[in-house]
Parts: sequence; structure tokens; C-alpha cells
Amino acid sequence: MSMPNPKKTAVRVQKVRLYPDSEMKQVLDELCDYRRYCWNEALALWNDMYEQSLILDDRKSRPSEYKVRNELVAEKQDWQYALSARVLQLSVSDLNKAFRNFFDNAQTDWGKPKFKSKKAPRQGFKTDRARIVNGKLLLDRPHESRHKEWNAISFKGAKSLEGDLKVVSVYRENGRYYASLPFEVDIRKKEKTGRCDAVDVNVGHLNHAGGAVSTMPKRLEMLYKRIRHYQKVLARKQTVNGKTAVRSRNYAKTRAKLQRDYARAANIQHDLMQKFTTELVSRNDAVVIEDLNVKKMQMSHVASKGMHRSMFGYFRQVLAYKCEWYGRRLVIADKFYPSTQRCSKCGHIKQKDERITLEGNSKHKTRHDEYICYECGAVMDRDENAVMNLLALA
Repeated sequence: MSMPNPKKTAVRVQKVRLYPDSEMKQVLDELCDYRRYCWNEALALWNDMYEQSLILDDRKSRPSEYKVRNELVAEKQDWQYALSARVLQLSVSDLNKAFRNFFDNAQTDWGKPKFKSKKAPRQGFKTDRARIVNGKLLLDRPHESRHKEWNAISFKGAKSLEGDLKVVSVYRENGRYYASLPFEVDIRKKEKTGRCDAVDVNVGHLNHAGGAVSTMPKRLEMLYKRIRHYQKVLARKQTVNGKTAVRSRNYAKTRAKLQRDYARAANIQHDLMQKFTTELVSRNDAVVIEDLNVKKMQMSHVASKGMHRSMFGYFRQVLAYKCEWYGRRLVIADKFYPSTQRCSKCGHIKQKDERITLEGNSKHKTRHDEYICYECGAVMDRDENAVMNLLALA
């Protein structure tokens, strides 16, 4: 008798588009502005406390989430009581996390928290008091709210509304409103399949044992051509008119078209990655990928744009949490594992002037996409050979 698959809880986030009425649009705009105000006030207070602790040489007087939050709450003005108190508290909590990451030596790329600008294209806030009522999003209403109507906000894009709703992030971008709805749900581990797979990531495509998946389909190429055109138009307007260009209606229309196409391109890329990773974890018990230093690779101007569009980092992130959800094993090959230089037939590893580079091999006049073993004479496609070498690690 087979035992049922064990359950585990996980947080699934769904991005939805909100359709607020005129009254709730005003509410969302006010909360976005209030969140920016709270962040800036908290950051200024945090910096003042930290400088004062250095002057007094007193570690006990250094700022903390508790001290900054209590100070801001004690100095609240009358108009702030008409807005959600959770926005202020969650802003201070996010600021505390940002400073922790900044001082964490393990996260060298995390910058110091900066003040928020009202000119930023994305404005938003967080709340942990939102609820789903009759398929709509209902925000928490303060007791002293000045708004006569407080309606639930309809939305589209959610596949399921089951589970416990956690901290909701609402943001405004390009005149549209979106929300990230995180639900804590029960997930069953998938049944064993007895199969393994390996993925070799490349600019423009992902190779695995079942073939290749293009990360640059024709619809994406068309979008990037339009994006390039709009960028040239905006740059030309900026060159001719200088700072006054941003005030014209034509400039605003072109910028809106550019932002729309950027959003469409991101949606297509995310959809590709989500479908491919779901297929991998559904069909295989273990998946092998390479441990690539994406940031260092993007420093090269030759292929940095192609690597950015291929979304190596996003692919690994999505695959990692899906393997954890469904009880699959994710194997990360070492950075120095010679998957491209090793022969999957005999195990010979190319050395020195025999190595394959992006230009191929100048000594033997071979192309960059072919692998020829000089020990056993095997001739293979370079990407297929790399996949077989990675698959051996599973």
C-alpha cells in the first residue's frame, strides 16, 4: 500500500492588476505618497541616531527598528491618523532589513538605503491587514479616514485565492495599479519519476536532455526592435530640446509606449521561465545546473545585454524554490567544473591551447558550437556535450 505524499506549506505570490474606482484611486495614491514619506522620515531619523552614537561613542544609542518606530509614532501629526498605521510600521521594518543587508559582509552588492523620490516610476506601499472579500481586495480602513466610501478593489490575474493572505504589496506604475498577493498554501510533494535532467544555460537558449528552449522567441525580438526605436526617439528629443523635452505630450506618449513594451517583454520572459521550470520539476527527480557568476559575466560588454535578457539569475531562483516545494533535488555544479571542456564519451578534458572559447579554437580551426575530442575522436555539439557532462553529476 503506497503512502500518501506528505504536505508542506509554502508562500505563493500572485501578481494581479487592480481596477480601483475613482475614490479608491485617491486612497491608493495617498498611501503610496505616505509610504514614501514614512521611509524618508525613518531614514533621516536613523542616520541622525547613528551619527549621534558615533559622536558620543555609545553603542547603546545606535538606531534600531524599535527605537525609530516608537519615535515616529510618538511624533505623528494629526493628518497621519487618517492613513493606515501599518504603512508606517512596515516601512520601518523594511528599512531595518535594508540596513541589515547593507552591513552584512556576505552580501557585498547591497547598497546603503537611499531616500525615495516622488519622480520614481514605481510607487507603492505594504499592508498586512488586507483581506479578500467576494473575490476582491479590501484594504484596512483607518477609523479617522476622510473618505466617505471605502470599496473593495476588483482585480484580474489570480489563478487561485486559496490559503492565508500575508503581507500585500500594492504599487502604481505607468498609471496602472498592481498588487502582489502572497498566499500560504499546502503543497504536496510530487511522486518519484526515476528520471534526471541537466540544463546548460546559453545566451538565447537553454539546453537540456530533452532538447533546447529558446529564451528569445520571435515575438520578443520584435518587441526589442520596437524598444530600440522608442529609445532612439526619446534620445533624439532629449538632444534637441534638452530638459524641456520631458514636458511635451509627444515625449510622454513615446515614453509610455516604451514602458508598455518593456512590461510586455518582461511578462513573456517570466512566462517562459515559469513554464520551463514547472516542466523540469514535474518530470524529473533531480535537476543539475551550473553555478554561474552572472554579475561577473555581465561585466563584459560583448554579451552583457544578451545575458541580461536570457535571465540566468531568474531561472535559477525559480527552479530553486520549485524544487524545494515539490521535494526535488537541485544539484549545483561547481564553478570550475569543466562541463564545456570535458568529453562526455571518454572523460578527456581539454587543456591550454586546446580549450574551446567563444570564438572556437584557433589552433584546430574549430567553431565555438562544436566539440571534437582529440583522444577518442568523438564529434558532438558543444551544448549537448555540456548537458551530458552535467547529467553525470546527478
